[in-house]
Amino acid sequence: MLHTVDLKTLRAFVTVARAGNVTRAAEELYVTQPAVTLQLKRLARETGLTLFRRTSTGLEVTQEGALLAAKAEQVLAALTDFGQTAGHLATRVRGKLRIGTIIDPEFTRLGGFLNALIESGPGIETTLRHGMSGDVAEGLRRNELDAGFYLGDPRDHDPSSDMSAEGAAPLFHARELAQLTYRVVAPPSLAGFVREADWTQLASLPWIGTPQASVHSRLLTRLFTNLGLRQNIVAEVDQEASMVAMVRTGIGLSLCRESIALHEQQSHGLVIAENVRISTKLSFLCLEARTKDPAISAALDAIRRVWG
Repeated sequence: MLHTVDLKTLRAFVTVARAGNVTRAAEELYVTQPAVTLQLKRLARETGLTLFRRTSTGLEVTQEGALLAAKAEQVLAALTDFGQTAGHLATRVRGKLRIGTIIDPEFTRLGGFLNALIESGPGIETTLRHGMSGDVAEGLRRNELDAGFYLGDPRDHDPSSDMSAEGAAPLFHARELAQLTYRVVAPPSLAGFVREADWTQLASLPWIGTPQASVHSRLLTRLFTNLGLRQNIVAEVDQEASMVAMVRTGIGLSLCRESIALHEQQSHGLVIAENVRISTKLSFLCLEARTKDPAISAALDAIRRVWG
């Protein structure tokens, strides 16, 4: 009665059944011909079956031998699959990834990114933290985030970009995803002051401001400072949707993405300043020193596949 089967014996049996010749099977297995013959005799004795019959050209597998060889093939295939699965699990990327998110998830393709990340690193556990662009950059600096989406120029948060640090390695690794255009929107009551105005004329009008961490604040602060102007902020909010809602109520002007500005113009009659606009970019950030971390590398690969 067959209790155990040696894997070497199974391989020898299957190889001879395929080759129909002990000599060729021995060559394929890199063993001696007597060793293969001994393994076949042992298997025949333990199974109590006639596995082969001799012919003028070698060995011909019997009907019972063919059925047993098919089962042996399945055992060896399962063993190969076992080894491949074990290897995959051993090399699978694991760990936690803290991701900073901004604006609406549809615009950043967040859903597609997370799906791609699961495919490239199924062992990665993700945590999402929604906020403003500046929060993402500072979160990376303080090791509170591992990667995240960012609007604007990451050098605003990088001390190495200062002239005094010339030659220093950049703090952030930025994968640019898209260019954005921002427009100024205003309530209909200010149409006569806004539609044909330049930045100098717009500065003195009432504005809805944002915290310093917001891209709106960084873009406008730099622009008005360079022009030697002071922005007349009468209220402050931290969400783009809230800013637009306050514009609708007639409180003041706001900066918003061009697609939103055009929608608001058509749907709610908001006025767009025709002569001014600001361009910036959406990027995916991580620390330059951590680009080789397996989880972050998987995130960068997922971003590449989703954004191209």
